[in-house]
Amino acid sequence: MNKGELVDRIAQKATVTKKQADAVLSAAIETIMEAVSEGDKVTLVGFGSFERRHRKEREGRNPKTGDKMLIPETEVPAFSAGKLFKDRVANK
Repeated sequence: MNKGELVDRIAQKATVTKKQADAVLSAAIETIMEAVSEGDKVTLVGFGSFERRHRKEREGRNPKTGDKMLIPETEVPAFSAGKLFKDRVANK
């Protein structure tokens, strides 16, 4: 499912226009990205949580040459699914 299909389903379930659904979805995604990039954790009970995680510096290999290289430390976004979401996916 892509964003357009998601907007269509949201509009149908919430009985709003596609334009309104797209605006709300875009605002929600943008707000989550801003909060996580600032170091905040965003928790949606039952769905899951978004947070920023630190990745330590590590050794890797160049896929073309096989040479060892150092991959610098960085911050990455992470998502952890909530219990309700996990149960739905597992068909419980």
